[in-house]
Amino acid sequence: MFQVRSDEPKYAFLWDKETKQKNRYGQAIELTPENSALRGKSLNINGDDGIGDNPHRYKQHGFYFNADNCIGCHACEAACSEKNDNPAHIAFRSVGFVEGGAYPDYQRINISMACNHCDDPVCLKGCPTRAYTKFAEYGAVLQDPDICFGCGYCTWVCPYNAPQLDPVEGQVSKCNMCVDRLEVGLKPACVSACLGNALDFGVVENVPEKRVECKTEIPGFPTTDITHPNIRFQQTRSTHREMTRTDSIPIKYHRDDSVGRFLPAVDEKTGTQKAWNWRKLLLSHESAHVLFTLLTQAVFGAFLIQVVGSILGLDMVQTIQQSSAFVPLLFIMLGLFGFGLFKLNMHLGKPHRFYRGFNNLRHSPISREIAGVSGFFACFSAYVLLMLFDRPLLNVIASALAILGVISGGVGVYYMYKIYRIKARPFWNHWQTGTAFFGNILSLGALLTGVVTLPALIAEGIQATALVQGLSVLALVGLIAEATGHFFHGRDMKKLGNEGAASWYVQTTQYGYPWIIRNVLIGLALVCSASLVPLAGEGAFTLMAWYVLAIVTIVACVISRSLFFVLVIPTTMPGAFFWKNKGFQEHAIDSGLAEMEQVGVMPEHHKKFKLDELLETIRTTSPKQVFDHVKDILTWKEVN
Repeated sequence: MFQVRSDEPKYAFLWDKETKQKNRYGQAIELTPENSALRGKSLNINGDDGIGDNPHRYKQHGFYFNADNCIGCHACEAACSEKNDNPAHIAFRSVGFVEGGAYPDYQRINISMACNHCDDPVCLKGCPTRAYTKFAEYGAVLQDPDICFGCGYCTWVCPYNAPQLDPVEGQVSKCNMCVDRLEVGLKPACVSACLGNALDFGVVENVPEKRVECKTEIPGFPTTDITHPNIRFQQTRSTHREMTRTDSIPIKYHRDDSVGRFLPAVDEKTGTQKAWNWRKLLLSHESAHVLFTLLTQAVFGAFLIQVVGSILGLDMVQTIQQSSAFVPLLFIMLGLFGFGLFKLNMHLGKPHRFYRGFNNLRHSPISREIAGVSGFFACFSAYVLLMLFDRPLLNVIASALAILGVISGGVGVYYMYKIYRIKARPFWNHWQTGTAFFGNILSLGALLTGVVTLPALIAEGIQATALVQGLSVLALVGLIAEATGHFFHGRDMKKLGNEGAASWYVQTTQYGYPWIIRNVLIGLALVCSASLVPLAGEGAFTLMAWYVLAIVTIVACVISRSLFFVLVIPTTMPGAFFWKNKGFQEHAIDSGLAEMEQVGVMPEHHKKFKLDELLETIRTTSPKQVFDHVKDILTWKEVN
């Protein structure tokens, strides 16, 4: 248990006497009945099986932040990092701010934020490894880094940027509410360290002494209806009607008197000039997701054409299956899909723990996607193997596996779509994500099929006109679905006025030229695919036109999917000029400041440094030392 000092100051102790029965969301503050089997158990903190004597141990606790008192000293950050032994690039609690007005009427509001231990923690439901648990003790949402395999999905779904993904350790960690201090009646370390008496802590809805407000909103704080966070605010000082962020996120907050609160709006910080930014677009941290989603959708689409076409008895599919290109097509599809899975798995912080992705099938769309995609891979692999042998019984088994593959693949692609319907990321949370994925299944699946099979069919003198026309129709339908989604997505994002509109603003400015090129290429692909339906023939012209269509569509899809990942702006808390500021982080990486640990920015190319270390070790050390070094780099350590 945490050791209480003999000279512990009075303000460091919890102060709750009476509590309310329900919070403002209608949830019971008492988290478990008095006769519940959940009571009376130890949290086993640091291996200690003792049980705290806090009288409110089973009530929901939360933070209380008084913006009137915060002076932005960052003592709470320092205390939190010291207690949890965090490296410079990880902070469970951070202080950002918004500002308004101008000299001499300038105003700044500081906001100190950590995990809010929500009533409905989306991190817990989203995590595929079940690394999160909401405890009856204090209502704390705790996360076990040892279980985490570093996918980072919890950092996507959390509206408050509470979970922190450490790229060095390959795992997520977060605020633990200092439950060891709560067990002995002490407030969390960040609260005890606050110099201005701005932070407080206790049973939720209890207003501390000499405080007059208990609000759930403050300028810069995301909407509470996503997770019902357990934090309350006081801000009695009047503010300007418009408050801006000092970080690089193009968002400001405008007071809407009709609803009585500040709402996000686009802040055109970088003007309206268009730029290229190809490097940031195509070499982003999420490039593995770009490859995986596109390759999966292309291979599933091609497989769907084969299976559904066989069931319906379509001549174009029978033409493919009777040609010499059929088996090579299957192996190319298998190779592409395997490469996509490999890239995604290596994107994990702990690739060797991939099997933990199945742990949360009950709640997590990630787990369900993994299950569906894995089932598809297994069925497809077995199907390819059986198709090498022409035996009646094996053909029946292969047909059954094909149907199972379509079902499991459909499940996987559906939950691939559900993964991105995140309320904390408005740019993704639109039906256009579905039309893009569905459109790519049809267009890329048809193009992959044609690119591999058409040369062989033409070379063998097999009639391919019907095949080209059929595949062109599928590609056209897919492109129409994607283009329609893009049109309505742009219209709806501009109307939102929130982070979604800010993402649209970034798309049309910082990535304006790639966005225009993407739109032009989709238009060209539409014209080309529509032209091939009536003009398809048997010669080299048709083959050349098909390859032009394939190249144009693939380039458009890569740009579009890269924009999808790069542009999204989450509903995160405001940062400071340096800390939690994406603009400064990019500057630090580009300029070399990130090499200085104290800057608190982890360079994206840290894995390259590890590779350099490995190569130097290989050159200078024995094989056993090399093996040990590889184990250390890949963190292949058994977790008890």
